[in-house]
Amino acid sequence: MKTIAAGVFKAKCLALMDEVQAKRETVVITKKGKPVARLVPIELKENPLAAFHFGDIKVLGDIVSPVVPLEDWDALK
Repeated sequence: MKTIAAGVFKAKCLALMDEVQAKRETVVITKKGKPVARLVPIELKENPLAAFHFGDIKVLGDIVSPVVPLEDWDALK
């Protein structure tokens, strides 16, 4: 785990973010030698079902409008 002073982090913030993303390595940011923050790579979780039916499903008709006409809704009366 890499440690860096807050002043250096401030000057090199964007480059350090790119490095954390590329190397998947955590950086601890210190102030006066004491840790105050941690820059960690984010874990992007893919939905395993997202690509499962890719190309197999076709949308037919209107999927946004209500199935029942608005006149039949009791809450609108």
